[in-house]
Amino acid sequence: MIKILFVCHGNICRSPMAEFLLKDMVTKAGIAQDFYIASAATSTEEIGNPVHRGTRSKLAQYHISTDGKRAVQLTKDDYDKYDYLIGMDTWNIKNMLRILPEDKEGKVFRLLDITDHPRDIADPWYTGNFDETYDDIKEGCEALLKKYKNSTR
Repeated sequence: MIKILFVCHGNICRSPMAEFLLKDMVTKAGIAQDFYIASAATSTEEIGNPVHRGTRSKLAQYHISTDGKRAVQLTKDDYDKYDYLIGMDTWNIKNMLRILPEDKEGKVFRLLDITDHPRDIADPWYTGNFDETYDDIKEGCEALLKKYKNSTR
């Protein structure tokens, strides 16, 4: 089983969008049993809060629910629990590496680093553009699944 933790600043916009989108993708591909997917924050600002209405609304367009999700914070112990700890932007990675132990196994990276166009995923909390964020996260999740499928051949 591959264990993936998506991480952003508050765990209410980007990382839960990635969590629930990838869960939907692996379910539709019939490979959900091969994955454990979750998300967390680097900050404490939103801990306990539900997913942002913009993320809920965007995912609802694709019949993807985030029901029951509440923001949680990344912990040092998460490094040993997950195979991949995937940040949404460079700032997330810096903050993740402050919380986690040294990344000796190369588990920490930005989601779009595995695509043909590595870049940060903009935070829709600030931009208000949940459509662009969704498109970027979808691109990253598709690349992640392609990487998985190529490794199982």
